[in-house]
Amino acid sequence: MRAVVQRVSGASVTVNENGCAVTVGQIDQGILIYLGVGLDDDLKDVAYLADKAANLRIFMDSEEKMNLSACDLEYPALVVSQFTLYADARKGRRPSFSGAAGNEAALGLYESFCRNLSEKGIHVERGAFGRIMKVAYTNEGPITILLDSKKQF
Repeated sequence: MRAVVQRVSGASVTVNENGCAVTVGQIDQGILIYLGVGLDDDLKDVAYLADKAANLRIFMDSEEKMNLSACDLEYPALVVSQFTLYADARKGRRPSFSGAAGNEAALGLYESFCRNLSEKGIHVERGAFGRIMKVAYTNEGPITILLDSKKQF
């Protein structure tokens, strides 16, 4: 399981519904998490990555050091499914997504990830799984962290 975690001062996801932009998830200060699910991911990967994302110390304390997490500050998360985190572009010009889990398996683990964050006291907003989305955000810092439950990076 892979994630891109960004410290944001605001983020939202909109989808097209009958020609109109509809906001399906929105947060103010918090973390934006792009989440990719791999073929061999399971609930252990969910637990590891949710704990890591929730407790990443990427927010400033009173001395302007990154010592606080979303859990510490009770900040929300906007979680957006993104199978493209499993893109393999090493060969040719068209990325392969063969390392990404199929929709059914990915949806189950995506939902488990969101529940796991909620159980840690983080309010979770969601993107629209499997839909074309427009994500707007203000990355603060900028702080962007890459996580992989298999610790490949």
